[in-house]
Amino acid sequence: MKKKIFIAATRQNDGKTTVSLGLFDALRKRDPSIQYMKPVGQQTLEVNGSRIDKDAVLFQQTFGLNDELLPLMSPVASPKGFTETYISQPDPTHIDQKIQLANDKLGQTCATILYEGTGHAGVGSVFDHSNAHVAKRLNAPVILVSIGGIGKSIDEIMLNAAVFKALDVPIMGVIINKVLPQKYDKINRIVRDGLKRLDIDVLGVLPLNDQLTHPTISAIVDELKPNILYMPPNGKNNIIEKFLIGDMMPHNALDHFSENTLMIVPGNREGLVLTALCENLLTKGPHLVSGIVFTNGIRPHQKILDLLYTSQIPLFMVEEDAFLIATKINHMIVKIRSEDKNKIDIARSLIDTYVDVDAIYNRMGDA
Repeated sequence: MKKKIFIAATRQNDGKTTVSLGLFDALRKRDPSIQYMKPVGQQTLEVNGSRIDKDAVLFQQTFGLNDELLPLMSPVASPKGFTETYISQPDPTHIDQKIQLANDKLGQTCATILYEGTGHAGVGSVFDHSNAHVAKRLNAPVILVSIGGIGKSIDEIMLNAAVFKALDVPIMGVIINKVLPQKYDKINRIVRDGLKRLDIDVLGVLPLNDQLTHPTISAIVDELKPNILYMPPNGKNNIIEKFLIGDMMPHNALDHFSENTLMIVPGNREGLVLTALCENLLTKGPHLVSGIVFTNGIRPHQKILDLLYTSQIPLFMVEEDAFLIATKINHMIVKIRSEDKNKIDIARSLIDTYVDVDAIYNRMGDA
């Protein structure tokens, strides 16, 4: 009997992919043959002529999985326009067959499969393939990932659990994620007691790690699609903890720089730019300035750029103004990328430390 587990969340941005990464790594130590599948994907990349979900690519690159199996790891994609087309011409059997065929072929290569769902239990209902429907089709028990808290967390867990239970999909348990460290002991105790009353097992409670919430320069590049003026080695891995809009006098800016700051400034504000340069060159330890975005399409003077190259600061130029760029960054959803080695290591450590992986692995045999 093949071991299976389906990872779902109670809502978007609960950390489902982070949990899946850490859990996959932990399960891989128990069964090196384990494979990954994102049965229904939304955000895709083109790989060798096929549309592949970004998370499937992330797992393949992170764990060195066979890239020839990528189409099986992401059998169904729902890009823009997919749902509209489906509603006018519904064909649930075709989707079922694609998922089942991929599952059968992938299953021939392994003894264990981790499936990652897309959002909460009901996502995909619009084209007759909610997470609950897909989990039932794959005959896989579910682990729900929910954000840290007590009342709201438990309410959302029970709402999602009801959707799975309506289709007789077993709930193995839940993993509570992103619990504030100062509230960890209290929430860990109360949420376990509260869910025990409701016959839901808590498989782990993870504290919030701020580093997982911060975007990297790589994420900023993908979001803003800027003109890259300079990218030092490993510059894409720089973490951004805050951004600073260059609308002040240079001497006032000195009090606003802190570790891992992204500076957003027009290219003709030489005083502010040189202030950022001096801060980076004179500060010992971690760099203060993670990157500089030059706005309004204004390119700095070449001599200023020549000086900046010595600081190893990633440099970009965009046509938009500072307000629009800051708004885009504020609205970003931070996702782990294959190049985010530090974040992946954190995900591994969190699962190893706070989740009962042995209980999960042993109970996967019940599928």
